[in-house]
Amino acid sequence: MDRELKQKLIAMAAEARHNARAFSGFHVGAALLTKSGEIVTGCNVELHTTLSSICAERTAMVKAVSMGHTDFAAIAVVSDAEKPVSPCAFCRQYLVDFDPDILVIMANAAGTEVVEMTAVELLPMAFMGSGRDQQ
Repeated sequence: MDRELKQKLIAMAAEARHNARAFSGFHVGAALLTKSGEIVTGCNVELHTTLSSICAERTAMVKAVSMGHTDFAAIAVVSDAEKPVSPCAFCRQYLVDFDPDILVIMANAAGTEVVEMTAVELLPMAFMGSGRDQQ
């Protein structure tokens, strides 16, 4: 993936975070690149019952699936923090379930600090079902 596309994903994720419903004050945006080249964004949506809240990454994935996409190439995650933040454990498992090798681009809002890893690097020994678990 070229630098220009990565920067576009980071910018779209940074913009998507502004739509977050974040009682915590922690706004997160995600931009998910499908293997067909479409970009689907998402933001965190917090509820007063914390366990019912949904993260930006899962919002983007669920939105993409509802649009007919199931093959993903990369996802950018951006928050209001000064340093890049990584997806939570639930989101890591979601990402691995769709594609262990999906590129996860974590950046600060300005896009000046970027960390890249695959989903399985973020979740070693991930559960992959049907005997496909990592050893």
